Amino acid sequence: MKIKFPNGSQIIFKGMDKPAKLKSIHGVTIVWIEECSELKYEGYKELLGRARHPNLSIHFILSTNPVGEDNWTYRHFFKDPLNDIFILDDEELYKKRTIAYKNTYYHHSLADDNLFLPQSYIEQLDELKTYDPDLYRIARRGRFGVNGIRVLPQFEVKPHKEVMAKVGDIPQRYLRAGMDFGFVTSYNAVIRMAIDHENKWLYIYYEYYKNKMTDDKTAEDLKEFRDNKELIIADSAEPKTITYYRQQGFKMIGAKKGPGSRLQNTKKIKRFKKIICSDNCPNTIRELKNLTYATDKQGNIIEDEFNIDPHTLSAIWYGLDGYEVSDLKDRDNYSGKGRR
Repeated sequence: MKIKFPNGSQIIFKGMDKPAKLKSIHGVTIVWIEECSELKYEGYKELLGRARHPNLSIHFILSTNPVGEDNWTYRHFFKDPLNDIFILDDEELYKKRTIAYKNTYYHHSLADDNLFLPQSYIEQLDELKTYDPDLYRIARRGRFGVNGIRVLPQFEVKPHKEVMAKVGDIPQRYLRAGMDFGFVTSYNAVIRMAIDHENKWLYIYYEYYKNKMTDDKTAEDLKEFRDNKELIIADSAEPKTITYYRQQGFKMIGAKKGPGSRLQNTKKIKRFKKIICSDNCPNTIRELKNLTYATDKQGNIIEDEFNIDPHTLSAIWYGLDGYEVSDLKDRDNYSGKGRR
């Protein structure tokens, strides 16, 4: 798996199924990763550590067809909303085609740039627009974006002031708050919502999103809920945690969960004609705007599994417990004080 040249240089071909294979490689100065989006981020970091030379400069070439914005290539070289990192606007790259920024050279090319492609092939790519828009976006336009079937196509983002103006007109009994618990890799997520019951619109106007927080620290962060006696409907799979918060003075109950509840809760949220989120909720936007269904080996969607683990969606599930989009089922213990 090598090509050697008379001057001593060589090209080494390696698969990346096991990054540990690279540990025997030394003196590499140029690395070309084809279809880099298929590589795991850990593999890319391993390559960074392998490429070194005492005298020559190091260069990496990464080529790929852009996929979803949740892929590490987008987060590393363009935007990573979760860690509040902005490097380059991909829309600017699509416009300028070539950009040199700091130590990275960006180049965007299309099928039209390949002088060896027959016109019939380009016409086939154009036809994708009618029956496979995701593949058309990738193969014809070469753009990052949603890769799959969106779970919430009615999700949109509005300025916070505009959202709050609408929330202020909604009766208090239609204000809800839900909480999903997390710690290491998952997150404590709290979402405040307002339901426009007449129009079947859902407003999301507040989020709390942190991990690696002990319960006492989270309770301190959320003390306004305790002070205002605001009801939080939380994940009933954590009864011990719910008991702790209740002992700390929080008005918290567990959501009803049963077989198939993930699917039913997702279908419930999809029944809203519009889901309008405040731009003050970046993690909710990141998780839900481009949330797509997971697929099985045959490419069929799995209706209760997604491309990521959306903690804000779980919080919304719990917060809407007892509510049906077609009818509101009021309960005595859901008459908690809302928050505007």
